[in-house]
Amino acid sequence: MLLFVTGLMDDMDDVDLKEMFELYGQVDTARVIYDKYTKKSRGFGFIEMTNDDEAKEVIGLFNNVTFGRRKLTVQKAEQQTPQNSAPKRRW
Repeated sequence: MLLFVTGLMDDMDDVDLKEMFELYGQVDTARVIYDKYTKKSRGFGFIEMTNDDEAKEVIGLFNNVTFGRRKLTVQKAEQQTPQNSAPKRRW
């Protein structure tokens, strides 16, 4: 199950994110999203867990919990569908 996590500390990296959640189950991947230009964390990321039951437990444990000075939000990631599959024209 792919989980979307918001409210991450600015200095958190992929390893920190993985370590935080792997205490509660097997984490396959963990990725903090960074700003393209400043290279600073945007405060959110994604974790992928093999076991759906463990992922649901993590949601229950971490969602709406204060972490440092921020409130974490942990939820199942929504699949995005392309808005328009037609190629854009550039004039």
